[in-house]
Amino acid sequence: MGTTSSGCRVPRRTTTACVAQPELTEGPYYVDENLRRSDIRADSDTGEQEDGVRLDLGFKVFELTEDSCTPLDNAIVDVWHANASGVYSDVEMQNTVGQDFLRGIQLTDDVGAASFTTIYPGWYTGRAVHIHFKVRSSDDATEAYEFTSQLFFDDDRTDRVYTQAPYADRDDRDTLKSEDNIFQQDNAAQLVLDVTETSEGYSGTLNVALYTSGETAADDSFSGADDGGPGEPPNGSEPPSGSEPPSDSSPPAAMNDTITE
Repeated sequence: MGTTSSGCRVPRRTTTACVAQPELTEGPYYVDENLRRSDIRADSDTGEQEDGVRLDLGFKVFELTEDSCTPLDNAIVDVWHANASGVYSDVEMQNTVGQDFLRGIQLTDDVGAASFTTIYPGWYTGRAVHIHFKVRSSDDATEAYEFTSQLFFDDDRTDRVYTQAPYADRDDRDTLKSEDNIFQQDNAAQLVLDVTETSEGYSGTLNVALYTSGETAADDSFSGADDGGPGEPPNGSEPPSGSEPPSDSSPPAAMNDTITE
């Protein structure tokens, strides 16, 4: 058996799709909306759509074992991210409670694929541009496998996107990937989304390979600073109670943890 640079075992004959991805912090802005939809740009109540450059975002989810890498079907892929102004929906400190723009879930099909229509995310203080995602193997909270991470973008491409409205109406962002303490975790470079330009905006697909059972390398997970660090949360607001980074003595979150409620 071979290993990834992080120590995860994978088949010797491996492809990019079959390299285990690192788990990164959920951050303080996750809300379990359970909102199944592929186009996540609008608030489901008002129908008002977030302004921004279109991003067609895909995921291909694979299940890793010691000797195989196979598509994982019927997995729940949950996505959430900030709008062009750096604001998340349904967050009390940002006065967006009851709104659900830029949040949604999809089930993977028989080839492990799920897709979303969204916008290129905005920035906020202390974080590189990113999108959060979570994969659950089923909706059974007592037995499901859960994996949480973030995807990132090429900084030069982001600079080009941000010359357009509505991003250009804001000041220059303050944090690149090289300055983001979450992106600096081991192997996070695997989570940079490879995007291509389309007639309507951009598109990109992230391959997510997961050990859903059996032995998992502990250093593939990260339980470090929450989403507000190292700078301020969006719009300089205070982080919600309980969102402080865990102490150095906190054990890492294992990739094969079950969902807890």
